[in-house]
Amino acid sequence: MIEGLLAEFLEDRSSDVEEAVRKAAAVEIMPRFRQLAAHEVLEKSGPHDLVTVADRRAEEFLTEALTELLPGSAVVGEEAVAADPSVYDALGGDAPVWIVDPVDGTRQFVRGEEGFCTLVALAHRGEVLASWTYGAALDVMAVAVRGRGATCNGAPIRSGAPAPGAVIEVATSHPDYTTDDQKRALLGLRTEGVSPRPCGSAGLEYLAVARGELDATAFSWELAWDHAAGLLLVTEAGGVHTTLTGEPFRITGGNALPFTAARDAATAERVRRLLAGE
Repeated sequence: MIEGLLAEFLEDRSSDVEEAVRKAAAVEIMPRFRQLAAHEVLEKSGPHDLVTVADRRAEEFLTEALTELLPGSAVVGEEAVAADPSVYDALGGDAPVWIVDPVDGTRQFVRGEEGFCTLVALAHRGEVLASWTYGAALDVMAVAVRGRGATCNGAPIRSGAPAPGAVIEVATSHPDYTTDDQKRALLGLRTEGVSPRPCGSAGLEYLAVARGELDATAFSWELAWDHAAGLLLVTEAGGVHTTLTGEPFRITGGNALPFTAARDAATAERVRRLLAGE
């Protein structure tokens, strides 16, 4: 029954979700872009893990708006989980779950750079059903609905495949956020025909893969708010994602890391094998 209700919701209210995401950015994020005071930027776990008043206010805005649109739903937001880790458990529950990253790319946002976005995904029992990726400063809105394809600013997008023989570009986890084993795995990408580089906003990197502007990602962390929206976007654009053991990435966790999302199956398998040292 609930699956049917969610399908009906996405048919009738997807544009309302998009509007809520746009409004959260317009009200809580963009007025603070390049206007942050020192006391409005705080460290969470360290100097590379920042939170701003915009992150918190936008997540509060979206939590209220999204649960009003879909009564009975839960919200797993980055800042709510930072305050109470048990919130993350909702991903394994029976209620529909909104997965929210209010400002993905907070470091870029703090530096006054345009490479940040707001990520929202709707999931149920571990399956991502729809996603919204909004780069407010870049004026891009990408939407994906499971089984219905992906669009960017209203136009369909397809990831395609890299040109035969071309060097593939891979956005990777920054070394500061990896274990020793993961560092060794990522070193496997330093080979002929592959050009790895540190990633920026994960959401925007996924969008680049979905649009065929980037060949693949290779990420070593599995927090759902960073990946849920983008992985569905890539999949609905024709791309593929796989973990180190060849299984699809699970938003509920327990994945073999690093994992990759790529423009096509051949690129995904090539990256996976390099990461696995095969």
